[in-house]
Amino acid sequence: MKLTAEQIQMNWVEFMSNIDTYISSPRKEQLKSFYEKFEDRISLMPASHKKEYHSAFPGGYVDHVNRVVKAALSMSAVWGGFGANMDTFTTEELVFSAINHDLGKMGDSEHESYIPQTDKWRREKLGEEYMHNKAIAFAAIPDRGLFLLQEHDVKYTFNEMIAIQTHDGLYDSANEKYLKSFMPETKPRTSLPFILHQADMMAARIEFEIEWLPKFKNNLDTSKSNFTLGTNNKKQHIASTKNKALGSIKSEGLKNLFDKL
Repeated sequence: MKLTAEQIQMNWVEFMSNIDTYISSPRKEQLKSFYEKFEDRISLMPASHKKEYHSAFPGGYVDHVNRVVKAALSMSAVWGGFGANMDTFTTEELVFSAINHDLGKMGDSEHESYIPQTDKWRREKLGEEYMHNKAIAFAAIPDRGLFLLQEHDVKYTFNEMIAIQTHDGLYDSANEKYLKSFMPETKPRTSLPFILHQADMMAARIEFEIEWLPKFKNNLDTSKSNFTLGTNNKKQHIASTKNKALGSIKSEGLKNLFDKL
């Protein structure tokens, strides 16, 4: 899957619009300030490091998060329609958790988490477009995300903390203490963690289908060509599209990054 510079910019506009629409003040301003500070990094970062995972291409992270927000809102309506108690969490908590569920993937305040893979063999044979930045001390993605929020004075509720912490469901054994309990008093008091997990799973599955099902239909063509920003059209069309997109970007740093891509 590839995104043009214009698509990446449109995704960022949608991303920030979700904060404007669903997050209340003063937290809205604090969250926007945080994301504006790291816009150049977050708007271009992938959602994962390997092609076989989801959205491992420039702009993939925001593309994935926007899809999770949409899925979470739809999934919430499904749960409500089947009788779930929707008074145990708010729409703001739902969207806040969706927006920040994978925030730990950005790295820390000084270093990005995913950097371009320098090993040609790993790129071509394993599909690893990126590698983990060794300058960053290890932390689980939910833990790092929650730390980043508190480090930048963005408060979150107990519901949001549990939802972000457990959004990988039982794929992460660390979540068993929350999600695998057989005692009623220790089960989550809200459906929010389950809704977010299902929304994340839906988004990742759809991203898989967009990327891989067409290849399966074409005789399992699994060639691992590099993801690039842009299209395979004529150079003049690429230049025209890129210039149009760059003209709407305020950040000089982001313009330079797009121009290099």
